Amino acid sequence: MGLNNSQYNQVMREYEQQQLKNRYEQQRRVEEVYARVPQIGALDEEIRSQGARSARMALKGDTEAGRRFRENLADLREQKQVLLAAAGYPPDYMDMHYQCPACKDTGYENGRRCRCFEQARTRILYAQSNIRQVLERENFDTLSYSWYDGERRLERLGMTELDYMKMVVAKCREFAAGFPEKGRNLLFTGSTGVGKTFLTNCIAKALIDRYISVIYLTSQDLFELLSRYKFGRDLQEDTEEACRHILECEMLIIDDLGTEVNNTFVSSQLFYCINERILREKGTIISTNLSVGVLQDTYSDRVTSRIMSHYAAIPLYGEDIRVKKKNFRGLT
Repeated sequence: MGLNNSQYNQVMREYEQQQLKNRYEQQRRVEEVYARVPQIGALDEEIRSQGARSARMALKGDTEAGRRFRENLADLREQKQVLLAAAGYPPDYMDMHYQCPACKDTGYENGRRCRCFEQARTRILYAQSNIRQVLERENFDTLSYSWYDGERRLERLGMTELDYMKMVVAKCREFAAGFPEKGRNLLFTGSTGVGKTFLTNCIAKALIDRYISVIYLTSQDLFELLSRYKFGRDLQEDTEEACRHILECEMLIIDDLGTEVNNTFVSSQLFYCINERILREKGTIISTNLSVGVLQDTYSDRVTSRIMSHYAAIPLYGEDIRVKKKNFRGLT
């Protein structure tokens, strides 16, 4: 789940390259042993010779050929192990060595994708999301409530800022754990610095850790990419593929909607992107400083209608946390 065809092929090419490397390194070790202990080379040649002779005898109807070969093979292998040990080599030195012994570097174990395949997939999804380093700092494990007021009860919330944020975080955790069955789309609203981007990053990290494909783009980057592709300013295959991923990835995060230069192209592309992803049953998270009313005035009724009918809105309140942190550092 989560990889398109080109990404899947990329993973499988990595396995093929690893297999070639395994064979090369095994051949190098074998040649090293043969050079130091020629008797082992002679034993391997005898094993191959007896195997071929046994096969010919079996074809001629000798039913005991296989049994005799297995007995001789055990003896020859024992001699080989004695010589290897005497030369200071471990018993498996001449065997094929694998980076992942479970699947023997094929990506599949017993017909199912191996754990190492999932690890490779996670690596690609993180790279694709554009925010790998950020997610290492901003995730549910690093989230802190220390910047939220737990004393003053806010009239518009009916609770303290701290209690409200705890409720919001619980909803975000539930969304990430239940995606996509329990909801696909979120809209974060609120002023600058109240935690919108941090929460989207928390969700992104949780989804990627579940091997769900996530693409993160600021609204400026999103519309710049669509513009380059739409107006032919960038005809590279990578740009075409990136635009396709925008529609096909399982979760698209559009951060800071409203900070881009707005025009009819932006409004039409925003509607197309949102509507197409709804039709394809893909998830989208939008964060914006704009209120719902301003969103409607800035883009169009149909954009706002699609958002309000298909997205769970989560308004955030409070003061700019970045300013609080800056002031705190200034006092220490």
